Amino acid sequence: MWLFIKLAWRNIFRNTRRTVIASIAIGIGFACLLFFDSFIIGLEYNMIRSATSSFLGQAQIHRRGFLDTQEPTLTINNPDQVMRSLGREKIIEAFSPRTLSLNMITSPANLSSVLAVGVEPRTEQAVSKVDEAVREGDFLKGENPRDIVIGNELAEVLEVSLGERVVLTVSQAESGDLAQDMFRVSGIYHFGVKEMDNGMVFIHIKKAQEMLNINGQVHEIAIKFKDLKYAEDDGLSFWKKYSRDGNEALSWGELLPDLKGFFEMTGVFRSVMSLLLMFVVIFGIINTLFMSLYERMFELGVLRAVGTRPWGVMKLMLCESGALAVLSIAIGLFMGLVITGLFAIIGIDYRGIEFAGSVIQEVVYPVMKPFQFIVYPVGLFVFMLLVGLYPAGVAARMSIADAIRKSL
Repeated sequence: MWLFIKLAWRNIFRNTRRTVIASIAIGIGFACLLFFDSFIIGLEYNMIRSATSSFLGQAQIHRRGFLDTQEPTLTINNPDQVMRSLGREKIIEAFSPRTLSLNMITSPANLSSVLAVGVEPRTEQAVSKVDEAVREGDFLKGENPRDIVIGNELAEVLEVSLGERVVLTVSQAESGDLAQDMFRVSGIYHFGVKEMDNGMVFIHIKKAQEMLNINGQVHEIAIKFKDLKYAEDDGLSFWKKYSRDGNEALSWGELLPDLKGFFEMTGVFRSVMSLLLMFVVIFGIINTLFMSLYERMFELGVLRAVGTRPWGVMKLMLCESGALAVLSIAIGLFMGLVITGLFAIIGIDYRGIEFAGSVIQEVVYPVMKPFQFIVYPVGLFVFMLLVGLYPAGVAARMSIADAIRKSL
């Protein structure tokens, strides 16, 4: 076998230009596949971080049906017991209770409908990055229960600035009576998401509970796990444990189905890239081996004439296909490492682009995984050998007399 391998390496370099061109073409396709796959992985990580760490959380607990109706009476059953249990969970890093209600916010200049989120500032900062998004003032750091944090676009609509007064009007739970209170703008945030910057405000949770008349109840508990993999594990016992007594625990994938659907579609994108690479491989291998075959018809005819079995000729052609595969993979790996490594350092700036309910807030850095440099090269090598079976089979079946005659 070693003899066939040595002959194969010599044969593919008998026409160096053709071999180099074919190897570079296949290598470029392989490098593009590596880069595209690394970019998709980096984009997924980036979008998940942006979606879960900005405000959503990696998971949430609600009263069943609350997300569909936003009915203020649908508060979490036994919230104190649920939070005590969450505090004992080893897989949870932090959690934060919230109230959610549709309010009318009014200033001397204008009015707008908003989603008022009642939060506990200390726990909220451990779960989300709302405090980091504040561009003016602070995130409910004072003791004044009437402090409010609004988005920059909402501030423009209401024509208010830091320290000015606004009025919140809310329909109380159960009774439906209207409750109003005046708040002072203590902070102005900017997420880069229009729906949040224009339609969401944050107030102290106790004040929100007082206005809604829900006596210490909460509508939502946002959760951050110690490792994001827990939020992606559908078989985790956590979901069943906290989806009882009328409550439901949902992961970020269930809260953002569009984003999860996009990630599932990336498999299709990878398949398309792989298909394009296959076409390059097919034409590259077949062209190179057939050109080599027709140039050496006389030599192969003589080999057959002196007793070389058809399988021997076929094995030689397959070894040439394997040698071309190794050369192409080496070139592709080198190019892929250089290009992907370069962008892994400088990144690709897609900040501010909104897609599937998530806004990219950080520079995207391609992420290389070990399997990319094991599975993909092995897969490409095997595929190139399979493609090489066709010209190898033609060479094995050729007529000795015809081979010698065509070469004369």
